[in-house]
Amino acid sequence: MRILIAGIGNIFHGDDAFGVEVASHLSRRSLPPEVRVVDFGIRGFDLAYALLDGYDVTILVDATSRGGLPGTLYTIELDGNAPSGLDEPGIDGAIDVATHGMNPMRVLRMAKAMGSGDPNDSIGRILLVGCEPETLGSEEEGQMGLSATVGAAVETAADTVEALVGSILEKNRSVAAA
Repeated sequence: MRILIAGIGNIFHGDDAFGVEVASHLSRRSLPPEVRVVDFGIRGFDLAYALLDGYDVTILVDATSRGGLPGTLYTIELDGNAPSGLDEPGIDGAIDVATHGMNPMRVLRMAKAMGSGDPNDSIGRILLVGCEPETLGSEEEGQMGLSATVGAAVETAADTVEALVGSILEKNRSVAAA
């Protein structure tokens, strides 16, 4: 079992840096050896290549606009193997996972397209731990740093990711022992 935790976001766009901050917190924790934490920032190609490295589970951590109150955390299972993504306009039940520099669903589709070409190949299970942003700033504003509301959610999000990892590894051990 191999798990990738991918922090995503642009540090120059306020709360968009949420995933980067959570990855930073997680990198200072003692995580199991099966887990790799990476701050991908806005490097979509790097994430796509990492997804091709055979991870069983990838946990994306990102600012995620879903219409809730700022600081609200979400855990969403994404289908990285679906032909159309959850971020496409006009699709019922769409989830906006845009990261103002890297769109995770487009990266998932890109990784799938870059794979071996075998339709049975999978990029593994994909989870998103997202936080409702308060402000995303802009290139012109150059707003660095999280809002107080989203900053207060970072530690809880790191705990959520760590609990997900523990649950995934425990379930894997139970299946292997059966």
